[in-house]
Amino acid sequence: MPPFPKPTFAYDYNVAPQVTALRAHKVTRGVPQKSAGTLLIVTWNLANFGQQERRDKDKQLLAEILGWFDLAAVQEVKENFGDLFDTVRLMGPKYRVLMSDVGGNDERMAFVYDSTKVTLLENIGHILVPPNDYRFIKLPGVTAAFTGFDRSPYLGTFQAGNFTLQLACVHLFYGSEQPADIARRSLETYAVARWADLRQRSELSFTRNVAALGDFNMPKAVPGDPIYEALTARGFQVPLHSSMVGSNLAGDNHYDQLAVVPGDAQAALTGAQGVFDFDQVVFPDLWSTSHPHFFAYLKYYLSDHRPVWVEFTI
Repeated sequence: MPPFPKPTFAYDYNVAPQVTALRAHKVTRGVPQKSAGTLLIVTWNLANFGQQERRDKDKQLLAEILGWFDLAAVQEVKENFGDLFDTVRLMGPKYRVLMSDVGGNDERMAFVYDSTKVTLLENIGHILVPPNDYRFIKLPGVTAAFTGFDRSPYLGTFQAGNFTLQLACVHLFYGSEQPADIARRSLETYAVARWADLRQRSELSFTRNVAALGDFNMPKAVPGDPIYEALTARGFQVPLHSSMVGSNLAGDNHYDQLAVVPGDAQAALTGAQGVFDFDQVVFPDLWSTSHPHFFAYLKYYLSDHRPVWVEFTI
């Protein structure tokens, strides 16, 4: 998407009080501490990361939140990946990055992981649908044809303890709310669901523990929503967020999700998952002064999406 306008009003902040507030809210939202027997995974769309001018203090806040987790999937990393690597350096030397090349909208997708706990395995790449298989990407009531992904979902396979998991980091097509764009988004979603189903069924899969996470541009994670229906059509399970708030700043949409295939991966879910609404606690003085300025500041220097997290046993 186009970059958000850079705020022109005067506002500054100290990092330490924001970190204190974030850590207190982490407890409120039930984000667990890391432990040897669990794997904490988060997905976060960081708006135009590398294109909007984040400062060191902004990256410190992003690093604080990302550092609570063992593995992170990050969307909207732009061709300039400097901000991503700056943020990872602030997280500490044990963190590593795996990232894609640029796709639609000059975006990369990335995984950030704690290399002392999580091992990157050999199976990485993209979800690719051969043109001859486009005919299988179809949905009831959708007459449009699937023509491929705008941004091919990026695959990484990881191991923590004895638990292996292949993750597809997605940022699916949005376009608009017009029927043609909803149809295109639904077909992309179904293509991800079909891929996961085929991987789980294949005797030659690297692992049958498969999950897809990221920005699905899903309006509502409920039956009847066309994106939700497409995602769950082949068996994907979408855990219910314990915090029950949306992943956009307005809190009224469920754009960001993590879906798992039935089986060992689903069984490994502890039941702890949620949306971390950082916007409830940062910059309270700016919020009290001007709500429009507050949201403009968040969208530019942090993000317009909230991180979504889940916990697995390993």
